[in-house]
Amino acid sequence: MLIEHRGKRPTIHASAYVSPAAVVSGDVTVGAGSRILHGAVLSAEDGPVRIGENVVVMENALVRGRLAHPATVGDSVLIGPHAHVNGSTVESGCFVATGASLFPGSTLGEGAEVRINAVVQVNTRLGAGVVVPIAWVAVGDPAQLFSPDLHDEIWAVQRELGFAATVYGAGPDASMADIMRSQSQFYAAHRDDIVLGG
Repeated sequence: MLIEHRGKRPTIHASAYVSPAAVVSGDVTVGAGSRILHGAVLSAEDGPVRIGENVVVMENALVRGRLAHPATVGDSVLIGPHAHVNGSTVESGCFVATGASLFPGSTLGEGAEVRINAVVQVNTRLGAGVVVPIAWVAVGDPAQLFSPDLHDEIWAVQRELGFAATVYGAGPDASMADIMRSQSQFYAAHRDDIVLGG
């Protein structure tokens, strides 16, 4: 389904394929030969989503762009089922496996791999060819890699990266009620969406 959001419409290359069960919303560009499969969501909230050539976005994956953190995916990238690519730059030749999560401000260098259920935290830079193992966490610039059981070590790096400010535009003392009030207002823009067709 193609949707006009905030006055912007998707642009899909003639050789690309978007499943009728996918959602492509707003300022989204899908390049030549790319495939957006069933249940995938490409959502340009108030910033663009750019999908390069010969990219496959698999079932139920999310690619989201925000004003301060557009989502940019280079050429020849696989984004696996249930992956979450939110405001991230993914350079060409990357592999983002099933259930992987890339948070706003993160960057994957060319040919990097983020394996099953791995996480690349906010404002984290992964070098070219770096592999984040299954369920591990990459955090920092340059990225440090941690197994998921090392919460204290991960947090020691992550707390300096400004998660709430980066993801929600919120200060360090904002309550969940404040954050959700703001998020509710922000996403209310979808009330004015126009469905363009499948």
